[in-house]
Amino acid sequence: MVKDKTETSSNTAAGGAVTKEQILAELARIKGPDLSGNIVELDLVSEVVVHGSKVYFSIKVDPARAEELEPLRDAAEQVVSEMDGVEKATVTLTADREPGSAGGGNGAGGGPASPGAPPPPMTGQMGGPGAAPQNAGVPGIKQIIAVASGKGGVGKSTTSVNLALALQANGLTVGVLDADIYGPSMPRLLGITGRPQPIEGNMLKPMEGYGLKVMSMGFLVEEDTPMIWRGPMVMSALSQMLKEVAWGELDVLVVDMPPGTGDAQLTMAQQVPLAGAVIVSTPQDLALIDARKGLNMFRQVNVPVLGIVENMSYFLCPGCGERSDIFGHGGARKEAEKLGVPFLGEVPLHMDIREKSDAGQPVVVSDPDSDHAKVYRGIAALTWAEIERHQQSGARAAPAIVMES
Repeated sequence: MVKDKTETSSNTAAGGAVTKEQILAELARIKGPDLSGNIVELDLVSEVVVHGSKVYFSIKVDPARAEELEPLRDAAEQVVSEMDGVEKATVTLTADREPGSAGGGNGAGGGPASPGAPPPPMTGQMGGPGAAPQNAGVPGIKQIIAVASGKGGVGKSTTSVNLALALQANGLTVGVLDADIYGPSMPRLLGITGRPQPIEGNMLKPMEGYGLKVMSMGFLVEEDTPMIWRGPMVMSALSQMLKEVAWGELDVLVVDMPPGTGDAQLTMAQQVPLAGAVIVSTPQDLALIDARKGLNMFRQVNVPVLGIVENMSYFLCPGCGERSDIFGHGGARKEAEKLGVPFLGEVPLHMDIREKSDAGQPVVVSDPDSDHAKVYRGIAALTWAEIERHQQSGARAAPAIVMES
């Protein structure tokens, strides 16, 4: 598990630890895919990140040869792991694409990558013959739900934590994974402080709050520490928070996704068989445009969309009781009907929800008899019903990230 607080800008850890130059020198011992030259001089090694005693980098390969070249990845990982000052090396294979070809970038659907951005990850099932198999789910966890939005500021994290607590109130055992590496919210939303404790092997014991098991990058770094990480490091951290945490037996793990359609979303779709995704949006047109992108991204990677939640749906004046549709109203419901997905419910813009969230006392547990808590419990019931409906309709194929040529 990533426990260090910051990444050094020079890619060199303090105190005489291993340097990027030393790592590249060792990697020059690894022959290229066709045994001509080495992976360094062939420019197949991505940006090397040194984070304390841990090293992260990717090797660019032809996606059609991913399975064949797995031994090359193993060799590079072993060479770096054996260096003095290195506790662990994490190496991934990434797709090496020709300039201007489709499917690049950090999203699910095409467009060239921005300068310096890592290529799309290749972990998981790829399209075409000889594809690597989809990774298995997380032991002990029956269902995994992603809560996502196309843009930030729509109340996705508040929705995630109250959805998790509402599922628990409806009789399920629940955990929460805060997958927003750059802007983790769960420690504050659940009022949890402290750090996860290591147990046997490389496993960490999750934190707990209001009966939920919780893991977040916010437990491992200070609240005001920026995470200046590239894609491979983010993907590695997500994978570790999924698979190197002792979650125990859970009916459902709710994953609070970062906004957008980038590395974290692809990693989740590839690393685990998601039971489905809940999309959160406000009623306004601008938010709905981005919500539509998020919804279509999950569809492209074969993850069921369980429904749409309209957050900040309306405002009730606490003094006079007058209702105001500050961001419009009903846009998410209309969008759900248009796209043929369930509409899960309307959450009002209300001071109680905001104040209790800021205080680490989510409304579902701090005011369980309130109308707001009832709304979240209704959303949870509809979400779980959708999961059961998808299960009864037959097993879903494993998500596939198809790299178009």
